[in-house]
Amino acid sequence: MSTHAIEIAHGERFEFGKNWSRFLDVLDDARIARAEESLEQIHSFDYDPHSVACTKELRRRYFNNDSDWLIEEGSALDPDYLKSLGTFDVVYSWGVLHHTGDMWRALDNAQLAVKAGGKLFIAIYNDQGSKSARWKWAKKTYNDLPPFLKTPFAVAAMAPEETKAILRSLLSLRPRDYLHSWTSYDQNRGMSRWRDIIDWVGGYPFEVAKPDEIFNFYRGRGFQLTRMTCTRGLGCNEFVFTKS
Repeated sequence: MSTHAIEIAHGERFEFGKNWSRFLDVLDDARIARAEESLEQIHSFDYDPHSVACTKELRRRYFNNDSDWLIEEGSALDPDYLKSLGTFDVVYSWGVLHHTGDMWRALDNAQLAVKAGGKLFIAIYNDQGSKSARWKWAKKTYNDLPPFLKTPFAVAAMAPEETKAILRSLLSLRPRDYLHSWTSYDQNRGMSRWRDIIDWVGGYPFEVAKPDEIFNFYRGRGFQLTRMTCTRGLGCNEFVFTKS
């Protein structure tokens, strides 16, 4: 049994890749064409074998198994592996490194693959203090539960947020907005709202950071902040850095 499978069996990791198995059909021809025109070579890797398989299927369906797109299993926590890849003009890790179990080490390793003058795209969960701590507990608990208790726990965990959404739609006299958020959710997200809830509640390991922590971390490693978008809620703070 692989290390990844052992971690899932012990409740230490959520099986993201398997949860995303229906994501492949959301790309449109225009996005595919733009990607083909703008990129010479892509090297993708992930720790989750299901994510790797999903990406390979994406390449097969939409990119004719392009030989310039390399896809393999690898860990962002393995500096020797990162160094073996060489350096790139663009390194992109969007909402991933906070799920590695050692976020700061993963953030440090990611910058190893950026060439001088290259760009690093990073999105990391926003630190909300006690609220983030509660969600970390909920996520760990979900993964520790036996399968038959996971669904009711997810419902209970999301009940406060869903109640707020219902009340907002009623107070604004637009109850259909809430219904629409369920029936049409996959048009923008690429998955059903329920699948996204499971993805969120089960998303463990789970770490967070304040925007200034990420900024100072990479500034100390020779990066300049090019662009930043911050959130006040549960989402990610988004960063683009340029390596000096």
